[in-house]
Amino acid sequence: MIGILIIAHGSLGESLLDCAKHVLGKEPQQMAYLAVKNNDDLSTVLPKAKEMVAQLNTGSGVLVLSDMYGATPCNTVGKLLKPGIIEGVAGVNLPMLVRTLNYRDISLRELVEKAVSGGREGVVHFDEKNCDHYE
Repeated sequence: MIGILIIAHGSLGESLLDCAKHVLGKEPQQMAYLAVKNNDDLSTVLPKAKEMVAQLNTGSGVLVLSDMYGATPCNTVGKLLKPGIIEGVAGVNLPMLVRTLNYRDISLRELVEKAVSGGREGVVHFDEKNCDHYE
């Protein structure tokens, strides 16, 4: 099973994990989050992230999700990457996370594609066409 690590600002990672538990009805295995605080920088976050990745990798690799491209969480992911072993995706949201949790037994490369498509397809503009059943 592919391990999943969320590296995100503040309590976002914890909140996403709590929401995923609610949606799935169970505690996701082999998953963790790393909260990045205001005063954290790459030198303080990276060693923790490396340790967490090592714990989560049981041989199938680790997918690391970050919140915002270009910020400290994402920069940390960039330092962890090992193609085919540790992959990263920025822009984590709940649809992305739930999709990754449901497809963890495919290849890491395929899981990256599932994460990106889950995140993209989970963003929907509400209009009359897709809100009819909410009346």
